[in-house]
Amino acid sequence: MRSVTRRVVGLTPVVAAIVVPLAGPAAVASSATHGVRIVAPALQTTDRHVGTVHVPHPGTAFAANQSSNWSGYNQGALEKGTPFTSISGQWVVPTASQHTKGQAESSATWLGIGGGCVESSCSVPDETLIQTGTEQDVAADGSTSYDAWFELIPAPELVVTNVAIHPGDTVKASITSTVPEVWTITLTDVTDGQGFTQTVPYTSTLSTAEWIEETPLELGTNAGLAALPNLGTVNFDLATTNGAPAALTAAEEMQLIDGNGNVIMAPSAPDGDKDGFNDCAWATSCASPSSS
Repeated sequence: MRSVTRRVVGLTPVVAAIVVPLAGPAAVASSATHGVRIVAPALQTTDRHVGTVHVPHPGTAFAANQSSNWSGYNQGALEKGTPFTSISGQWVVPTASQHTKGQAESSATWLGIGGGCVESSCSVPDETLIQTGTEQDVAADGSTSYDAWFELIPAPELVVTNVAIHPGDTVKASITSTVPEVWTITLTDVTDGQGFTQTVPYTSTLSTAEWIEETPLELGTNAGLAALPNLGTVNFDLATTNGAPAALTAAEEMQLIDGNGNVIMAPSAPDGDKDGFNDCAWATSCASPSSS
């Protein structure tokens, strides 16, 4: 468990800034903490709360295609026969509501490169992860909040404060390696036209690509994986890797399970054109969407 701090960053839409390079995959296992320094003077960061981390290693002992904190689709370079230098997709921001009265609950919807299973048995871990997405949180009193963010493991998550996210919005995102070890992260709220573009240096294994609904790791007084809120059905679509349709297969599905091994979120089979799927919270199965 890494002791890191979630941080808030105000970005001017479509204005790139640079984050200092990370130490790469070898440093992930040895570093207990890792800070982020924003070198673009226009950006301001402040601590919001200690403790949101989007955790690699989705595989569990229960099955290769089950995870204690991820649900969605994971592709591996060994499976596909090629490294991943870009990923894109879109989703509809789910409406979060409290599943258990009096309990704080949290979910994150995202796409990323790294951090997943390199092959179907999930015996080869990937310690790197560059990702962007939206977060849907429910406080203990039942109030909700939504935001956009990006993260470069092992650095803390950065919350983008000047892009307002609302349930029901359609969000498109992409992560692309423009030159080796330099990445452009873009997230656009298609519904209202807001968005950001961020350019960052990052050393990635390029080994996995994924489209995920997650219960993030919460650090602090009550450390542990966040509880899953009610989300209904989350729709992902227009998934690509390396500039081509993702060609999702059912073997790439990953279910979210609780501590007892019970499935609490399940992705559907791919849609007809194999670039999208539904992800159903508090369900053991999920119907596929129609192609679009």
